[in-house]
Parts: sequence; C-alpha cells; structure tokens
Amino acid sequence: MTSNVGARALDVRQASAVEGYLSKVAAAVSTTDRPIAVHRSENDLHTPVIVERSNDVSTYLNSSLFALLPPIYPEWLGDRSFNETHGARFAYVVGEMARGITSAKMVIEAARAGFVGFFGSAGLEPPQIRTALEEIKCALGPEATGWGANLIHNPDRPDMERATVEFFLEHRVKRVSASAFMRLSHDVAHYSIAGLARDSNGRISRSTHVFAKVSRPEVARQFMSPAPSDMLRELVAAGRITSEQSELAQSAPVAEDVTVEGDSGGHTDNRPIASLFPVIANLRDDLAARHGYVRPIRLGLAGGLGAPSAIAAAFQQGAAYVMTGSINQSAIEAGVSSAARALLAQAEIADVTMAPAADMFELGVKVQVLKRGTMFATRGQKLYELYRRYDSLEALPDKERRWLETQVLRESVSDAWANCRDYLRRAHPTQMARAEHDAKLRMALVFRRYLFLGAEWARDGADDRRIDYQIWCGPAMGAFNDWVRGSALEPIGSRTVAAIGRNLLEGAAAITRAHQLRMAGVHVPAEFFSMPPKHMG
Repeated sequence: MTSNVGARALDVRQASAVEGYLSKVAAAVSTTDRPIAVHRSENDLHTPVIVERSNDVSTYLNSSLFALLPPIYPEWLGDRSFNETHGARFAYVVGEMARGITSAKMVIEAARAGFVGFFGSAGLEPPQIRTALEEIKCALGPEATGWGANLIHNPDRPDMERATVEFFLEHRVKRVSASAFMRLSHDVAHYSIAGLARDSNGRISRSTHVFAKVSRPEVARQFMSPAPSDMLRELVAAGRITSEQSELAQSAPVAEDVTVEGDSGGHTDNRPIASLFPVIANLRDDLAARHGYVRPIRLGLAGGLGAPSAIAAAFQQGAAYVMTGSINQSAIEAGVSSAARALLAQAEIADVTMAPAADMFELGVKVQVLKRGTMFATRGQKLYELYRRYDSLEALPDKERRWLETQVLRESVSDAWANCRDYLRRAHPTQMARAEHDAKLRMALVFRRYLFLGAEWARDGADDRRIDYQIWCGPAMGAFNDWVRGSALEPIGSRTVAAIGRNLLEGAAAITRAHQLRMAGVHVPAEFFSMPPKHMG
C-alpha cells in the first residue's frame, strides 16, 4: 500500500513538472518580444530547459546558460531593406486582384496597417482607375509610400499597356506590380527606367519600383537583368527616356523586387514554391555578380500563404517579403460581392481547380479558381474543348449549341456575337475587323465574353448567375479557413485586411520562436507550431 501511495505521489510530481515545463514553453512561444534564456538541467547537462524571460539580459548570465535567444518582432521578419525602401512597417504585401477586387479601401487600410498594398487596376477603365488613385492619395497623402497599382501584361492590347504606364507616370504611382508577363516589354522597362537618377553622392536612386511577379526562371531572368541595349535605344529614340537614364539602366535590373509566385489564385504555372524559389534565388545571385549591382534584388514569395506556418516557412526560405492574395478576397474591404465572400469563407483546401483564362483563351492558358458552389470551371473547360474541336459557332452540333445557348450564354449565339461586336467596335476596332473574316476568332470571342463576365458577376453579386461566378482562388483560402475556425476571424464580417495580416505575422513570429527553441535543444511539442488567431481591434 505504501508503495502504491509513493508511486501515485511520484506520478503527480512528474505531471506537475511536465505541466510547469509546458507552461514555460508556451510562455516563450507566445511572448516573442523578450529574450529567452535556455539553461542546462541540473540533472542532465544535455537537456536544456527554459527558465527565464526578461528584458534584462544580465539576469541570464550564469554558469548554467545554454543559449540566449533574441526577441522576434513581426517587423523583423524579412529583409529590412524592403521596409526602408517602401516605407512599410512590415515586409508584407497585399497583392493586387484584378478589376478592383483589391479595392482602394483595401489598399488604404493595408498601408495604414504598415503593409504595402497594390490596387487591382487590371481590367478597369481609366476613369475608374483615376477615381481609385485619387481616393488613395486623399486618404494617405500625395507623398505616402506603401502602395501601388497593378500593371498587367496585355498581349491583345499593347496600346493599353503603354497607356497604363503613361497614366501611372503622370499620376506619380511609384510602385507597380507587373503580372502575367511572359517577356519583358518596352512599357514595363519604360516605367522602371523613368525613375532612375543619381543622388547627391553619385549613386543610382529609384523613384519608380517594379514588383515583378514570376513563376518561371526564364521570365525572372529578364526582370532581374538590365533592359536590353536595343530596347534602350528604341526608348531613347521615342523620347520615352533620356540618354542619361539609358546609361543608368545598363547598371540596374528592371525589377529590384521580384515576387516568386507558386500555387496562387488567378494565373499560375502550378509550380511548387519550395522548388521554384531556390532556383530563382540562385539565378538572382548569379546575375547580381555578373552585372555588379550595387543595389540589392529582393525576392518575395507568394502563393499558398494562408496560415502563419506558411508565412514563417517563406521567411525561412529567405524571402525578403511575402505577398498574400486569395485570403484577402474574404476581407470586408474586398471589392467583391457578399455572395462571393460567403463562398470563399466556406472553401476548403481542395475546393480549387483550373479554368481557361479569358485573356489568353486561345493559348490554352488557365487560371486557378474556386470550384465549390460554382460550375464556372466545368463550363469554361467545355468551351475550350468546343473551341479546339470546331471551326465556328455555326459548326457546333445541335446538342452542343442548345447547351451553349440555354445554360451558358442564356441567349442565342447570334445575340452573343452582336454584343461582342458592339463592344469591339468601341474598344478594339482592329480585332473587330479581323473577326468579321475569321469564324474561329468569332467563336473564341463569344466564349471569352462568358469567361470575362464570370468575374463581373461574382464582383457585382448577380444572383441569377451565382452558378457561373468566376472567383480567382488558390488553396491558401482553404488553409486560412481551417486556421481561423472557431476564432474571432471565422465570422466573415470580422475579417479585415489588417487583422488578417497582423495575425499571420504575429503567428509567424511565434512559430519562428518555436523553431529557435528546437534549435537550442528544447523539446517543443507539435501543438506550439500552430498559433490560433486572436481579436485585433
């Protein structure tokens, strides 16, 4: 009997010791703004234990000290030169989502939170862009940093790409996120070079910054290299840059901030970021050494960032900054309908798929979209199959034509083409002239109109078209929803872009602390690598 009582007492003491140990680990992980001292155990010199958290480092200095871990602030994650260059508190970017989904309001709140935000200007008309820029400048001040706009590659409308660059330069937009580029264009090079000058010490300075989104090394190479000599000559001859700027451009990359994009919403090459990032990092180092750059090229990471562990992993890979996209669509500032946001809030990690891209339909380019609650991807894929199989709308079999008119277009193909024709006459007369003599192109344009409208219906909340919503989305949305389940961020009405970003960053700091402790030999249970979000007013 005595033996049993003693055994129970020992179990209680052991349980108490374990509980005390875990409470110390929990405190060390959750409080990242203080240094942590790890001391050797009195009974086992090879087993470190946490004993102190204090801002007074001198209290740690004794013979049993095993490791001294510095504080980890969310502001310290990433490359500090990013924060200094762009006037941001955090190395965190709220990425552009086209057609105003990343709204002016979202950009304003992102900048106020200490992030960098990019307005989703792609697909909008100049008056809409002008109104948004005026709203941003009015709220943040005309000289405010921490924001920019989207410059999307437009292979069908190179004139539009040039006009957008001229518009941004005229309105002193100091940062652009260049997306969907398959090669370096004169226009994006013009924007980059137009901001080059020498400072009072004779060093190269920039007032225009290109953030190049890339998912292929061959595209990254073009942005991380100086603009080609023939391109520079043509820009000078056209009066778009000066001879002095051309000379400076030979010693500077087109983009000093390159966002390596993996499994993201919208355009994606479906490349795993863990494989892609180090390849482009090595390429960056080779190009920097070859060209003797004085200013650094920073690599950001985007795609799949829906939980603090993913943010922490991005910084541990060496990312100078992170960029989030899909998850911000569920924020209250997003320029999408409440119906679309509700669908996003229900998404799980497997609820995404690939669908044909409206702007590059004929090339077979695909975008990643939300699958749950919509038939858009299925219908879009069938449209592409019909385009590949038949040479014109008139050649479609009766069964396929009925499906197209009754379920997809909800109008006759002749009416659909008439609507396309009216738009093209105003916006793209050259393409209109081609389509009048090319039946295959007419079919592509009708199909592209449906794909384009899918995003409009989702943005505007068209109730009768909910089944056809196109919602750009990656698996990060499902990861985010899983992470916030049961927390203050689960209700969609509580999701602000600031609360989302701050929780991700603070969680990433805590997880980085947990990794620090493991590296110091401390046993850190797995549950401390998952930090739930908290309410942030």
